[in-house]
Formats: sequence, C-alpha cells, structure tokens
Amino acid sequence: MRIKAAVLYEPGRSVVVEDVDLDPPKAGEVLVRVAAAGVCHSDLRYADGELGPGKWPIVLGHEGAGVVEEVGEGVTHVSPGDHVAFCFVPACRNCRYCRAGRPNLCEVVAEQGAKGMLLDGSSRLRLADGTTLQHGLRTACFAEYAVVATGGAVPITSELPLWQAALLGCGVVTGMGAVRNVARVQPGDAVAVFGCGGVGLQVIAAARLAGADPIIAVDRVAEKLELARAQGATDAVDAAAEDRPVRTIRRLTDGGVDFAFEVIGNPETIRLAWGAIRPGGSAIVVGLAPVGVEATVPAIEFLLDKSLRGTYYGSGDPAAELPELAELALSGSLDLAGVVTHLAGLDGAEAALERLRHGEGARTVLVMDEQLAGSPRSAGS
Repeated sequence: MRIKAAVLYEPGRSVVVEDVDLDPPKAGEVLVRVAAAGVCHSDLRYADGELGPGKWPIVLGHEGAGVVEEVGEGVTHVSPGDHVAFCFVPACRNCRYCRAGRPNLCEVVAEQGAKGMLLDGSSRLRLADGTTLQHGLRTACFAEYAVVATGGAVPITSELPLWQAALLGCGVVTGMGAVRNVARVQPGDAVAVFGCGGVGLQVIAAARLAGADPIIAVDRVAEKLELARAQGATDAVDAAAEDRPVRTIRRLTDGGVDFAFEVIGNPETIRLAWGAIRPGGSAIVVGLAPVGVEATVPAIEFLLDKSLRGTYYGSGDPAAELPELAELALSGSLDLAGVVTHLAGLDGAEAALERLRHGEGARTVLVMDEQLAGSPRSAGS
C-alpha cells in the first residue's frame, strides 16, 4: 500500500513526510494502523547521525500505538481490530539471552535491528523509486501504517486512549523497568533523577509507586521540574541555577541517595549521578549516549561499594509488562497525559525533534489518526 511516513534521508537534513510503499505482512508479522507515536530522544540520535553510519534512509519512530489491520500467517496473539502498543524488541524467544530470561537483549533482534531490518533480514518499506527504507528500531511508526514482527505488536486494553498508550512502548517501560528491574527500589529509598524529559518523568513516577522518599528531580528547565513534581518528585534542583547540584542532593539526603538515575546519555551528568550516590549506592544510566562517547568515574570510589550500571529497554520482558502498565495508566496510577507537552500531526515530526535538540518540553505525541487516537485537545498544542 502507499502510505505517508516521516523519512530521514541523511543526518543534517530535515525529516520530511513522503509517500512510501509498504508491503503487506509476511508470516509472523502484523500490519498496524498507527494512531499516535511519541517522539523520543532515540529518534533524535538517529536524526543527528549519532548512532553510527549507515542508518539511513529510514522511517523513524518506535514509541507508538494503534489498531491491528491485518496479520500474517501464524500470528495468533492478536486479531484485526485489537488495540496494540509497539514493542521495539520483538524477542525471538530462542536465543541464549531469551532462554536466560533476558529478552530485551535478544540476539536476533540486535543483529537485524542494527541493519534497520525486520527479523527476517528484509524491509517492508520502499521509496517510490524502489529504494529500500530502514525500519526505525524495527518499528517505523512515524507513519500511517507499520508492519512489525509478531512480538512487536502487544495487545493492550482498548479502554486506554491510544494517544496515551503511544508512550508505553518506550518511555514508560524503560523508565519503569529501570526502577523495578534494575534498581529494585524499596519504600524509603532515596532517589535522584538527572533529566526530566519523557523517560525521566516515568522514572520519577516509578520511584513514587515504589515508595521512594525523597525523590529529587534535577534538570535545567523550570517547566520540566514542574512536571517532575506533578509526577511525584519531592524536591527539584535547578541545575541551571545551582553550581553544585550534587552538593544540594547530599544536603537534602544527609550524604547522598541510594539510587541516581541518569536519563540523558551525557558524560557530565553520568559523573554527577555517580557523585550523588552514597556509599553502597548505584548510579544507573538510562539515557542513550552517542556512539563513541565515553564516561569516567573516580575508580577509588569503587571501594565505597558504589556501582555504575546500565539498562536497556527496562531490562525485563517488555512484551509481558506492557499490558500491566496500560492497566496502571487506566487506573490513574500513571499519569500519561501529564507528560505530554505537545501534540502534532505527522508533519510535526521535525519540529518535535528540534524541541528535543533545545531541551524544550517533555513528550511530543504525533497523532496520525485522530479518531483512533482519541481527543487529546487539552494536552497541549
């Protein structure tokens, strides 16, 4: 079919909405009519060429939700009409990592995803002249329709508006997983969060649900700190106004936090997160850093039993967790609407990426189908 999609031809050029060809789903694949998609910092890393060479031309977008239009042979877990959230790690369930209970590290997904292909090593997307397009993080949902591997379409409750459900498959599962699966925050643990964008706000929400106290939000943008308080932060540190945010955190916590989450992917903030933890604490890097960037910490401080940890896509089983997270949002325990600062159509993708470049706002949601997505009129502009 011929669809409209946001195409990145190469870094340094604006993303443009083009008519592209989308092939039907093969065996083990699902065609989804995309209702809405969140614009994530990972999309910006692609757009700015920071994830290595050969990542284009590509249809961006990996955080989204929609309605199943068609299923390929062998697909039984969803049917046309089902509401689904995208999971950009559609685990094979057979490789060594999947068998070890770590499907977020699936080897098949990693191998083909690095090439911008679906799990069989091929693409369903082409330009009008026949040029193959890559699938952004195996999803490519800055588009009217997307074909994904069967594990990439996770059924969720139809009661949650899809413009909110669009955030589940990246920001929510990543932020929640960092708190639940990696840190395993307990009631009364002290937490600091460096970076209060779309994912950082979900880390704060997860820390609140886990009973952390205090929860200290750190950012350079006053608007984001206000959003952080709304999500559950007990304290806010304006890093633009304070020369020594770590000193402030240590004062607020009598020596440092148990867990510091870095949600930017910047060597400077990784170092600040390390400095904010007390002996025995952990700094957890959630943010995606550009290829080639290195971070350093004082090695002598490992004698304080401090740890520096990474996490990828929540470090759990996203496909199993997404339905539960959708129910949490439906119950009101998670405020997804509250982190959406901008709404736009598909043609707003480039402006959304530009806001990310300047640190403006939290999440932009691109609404591809207003009727399917719901009526998010009060969420922004």
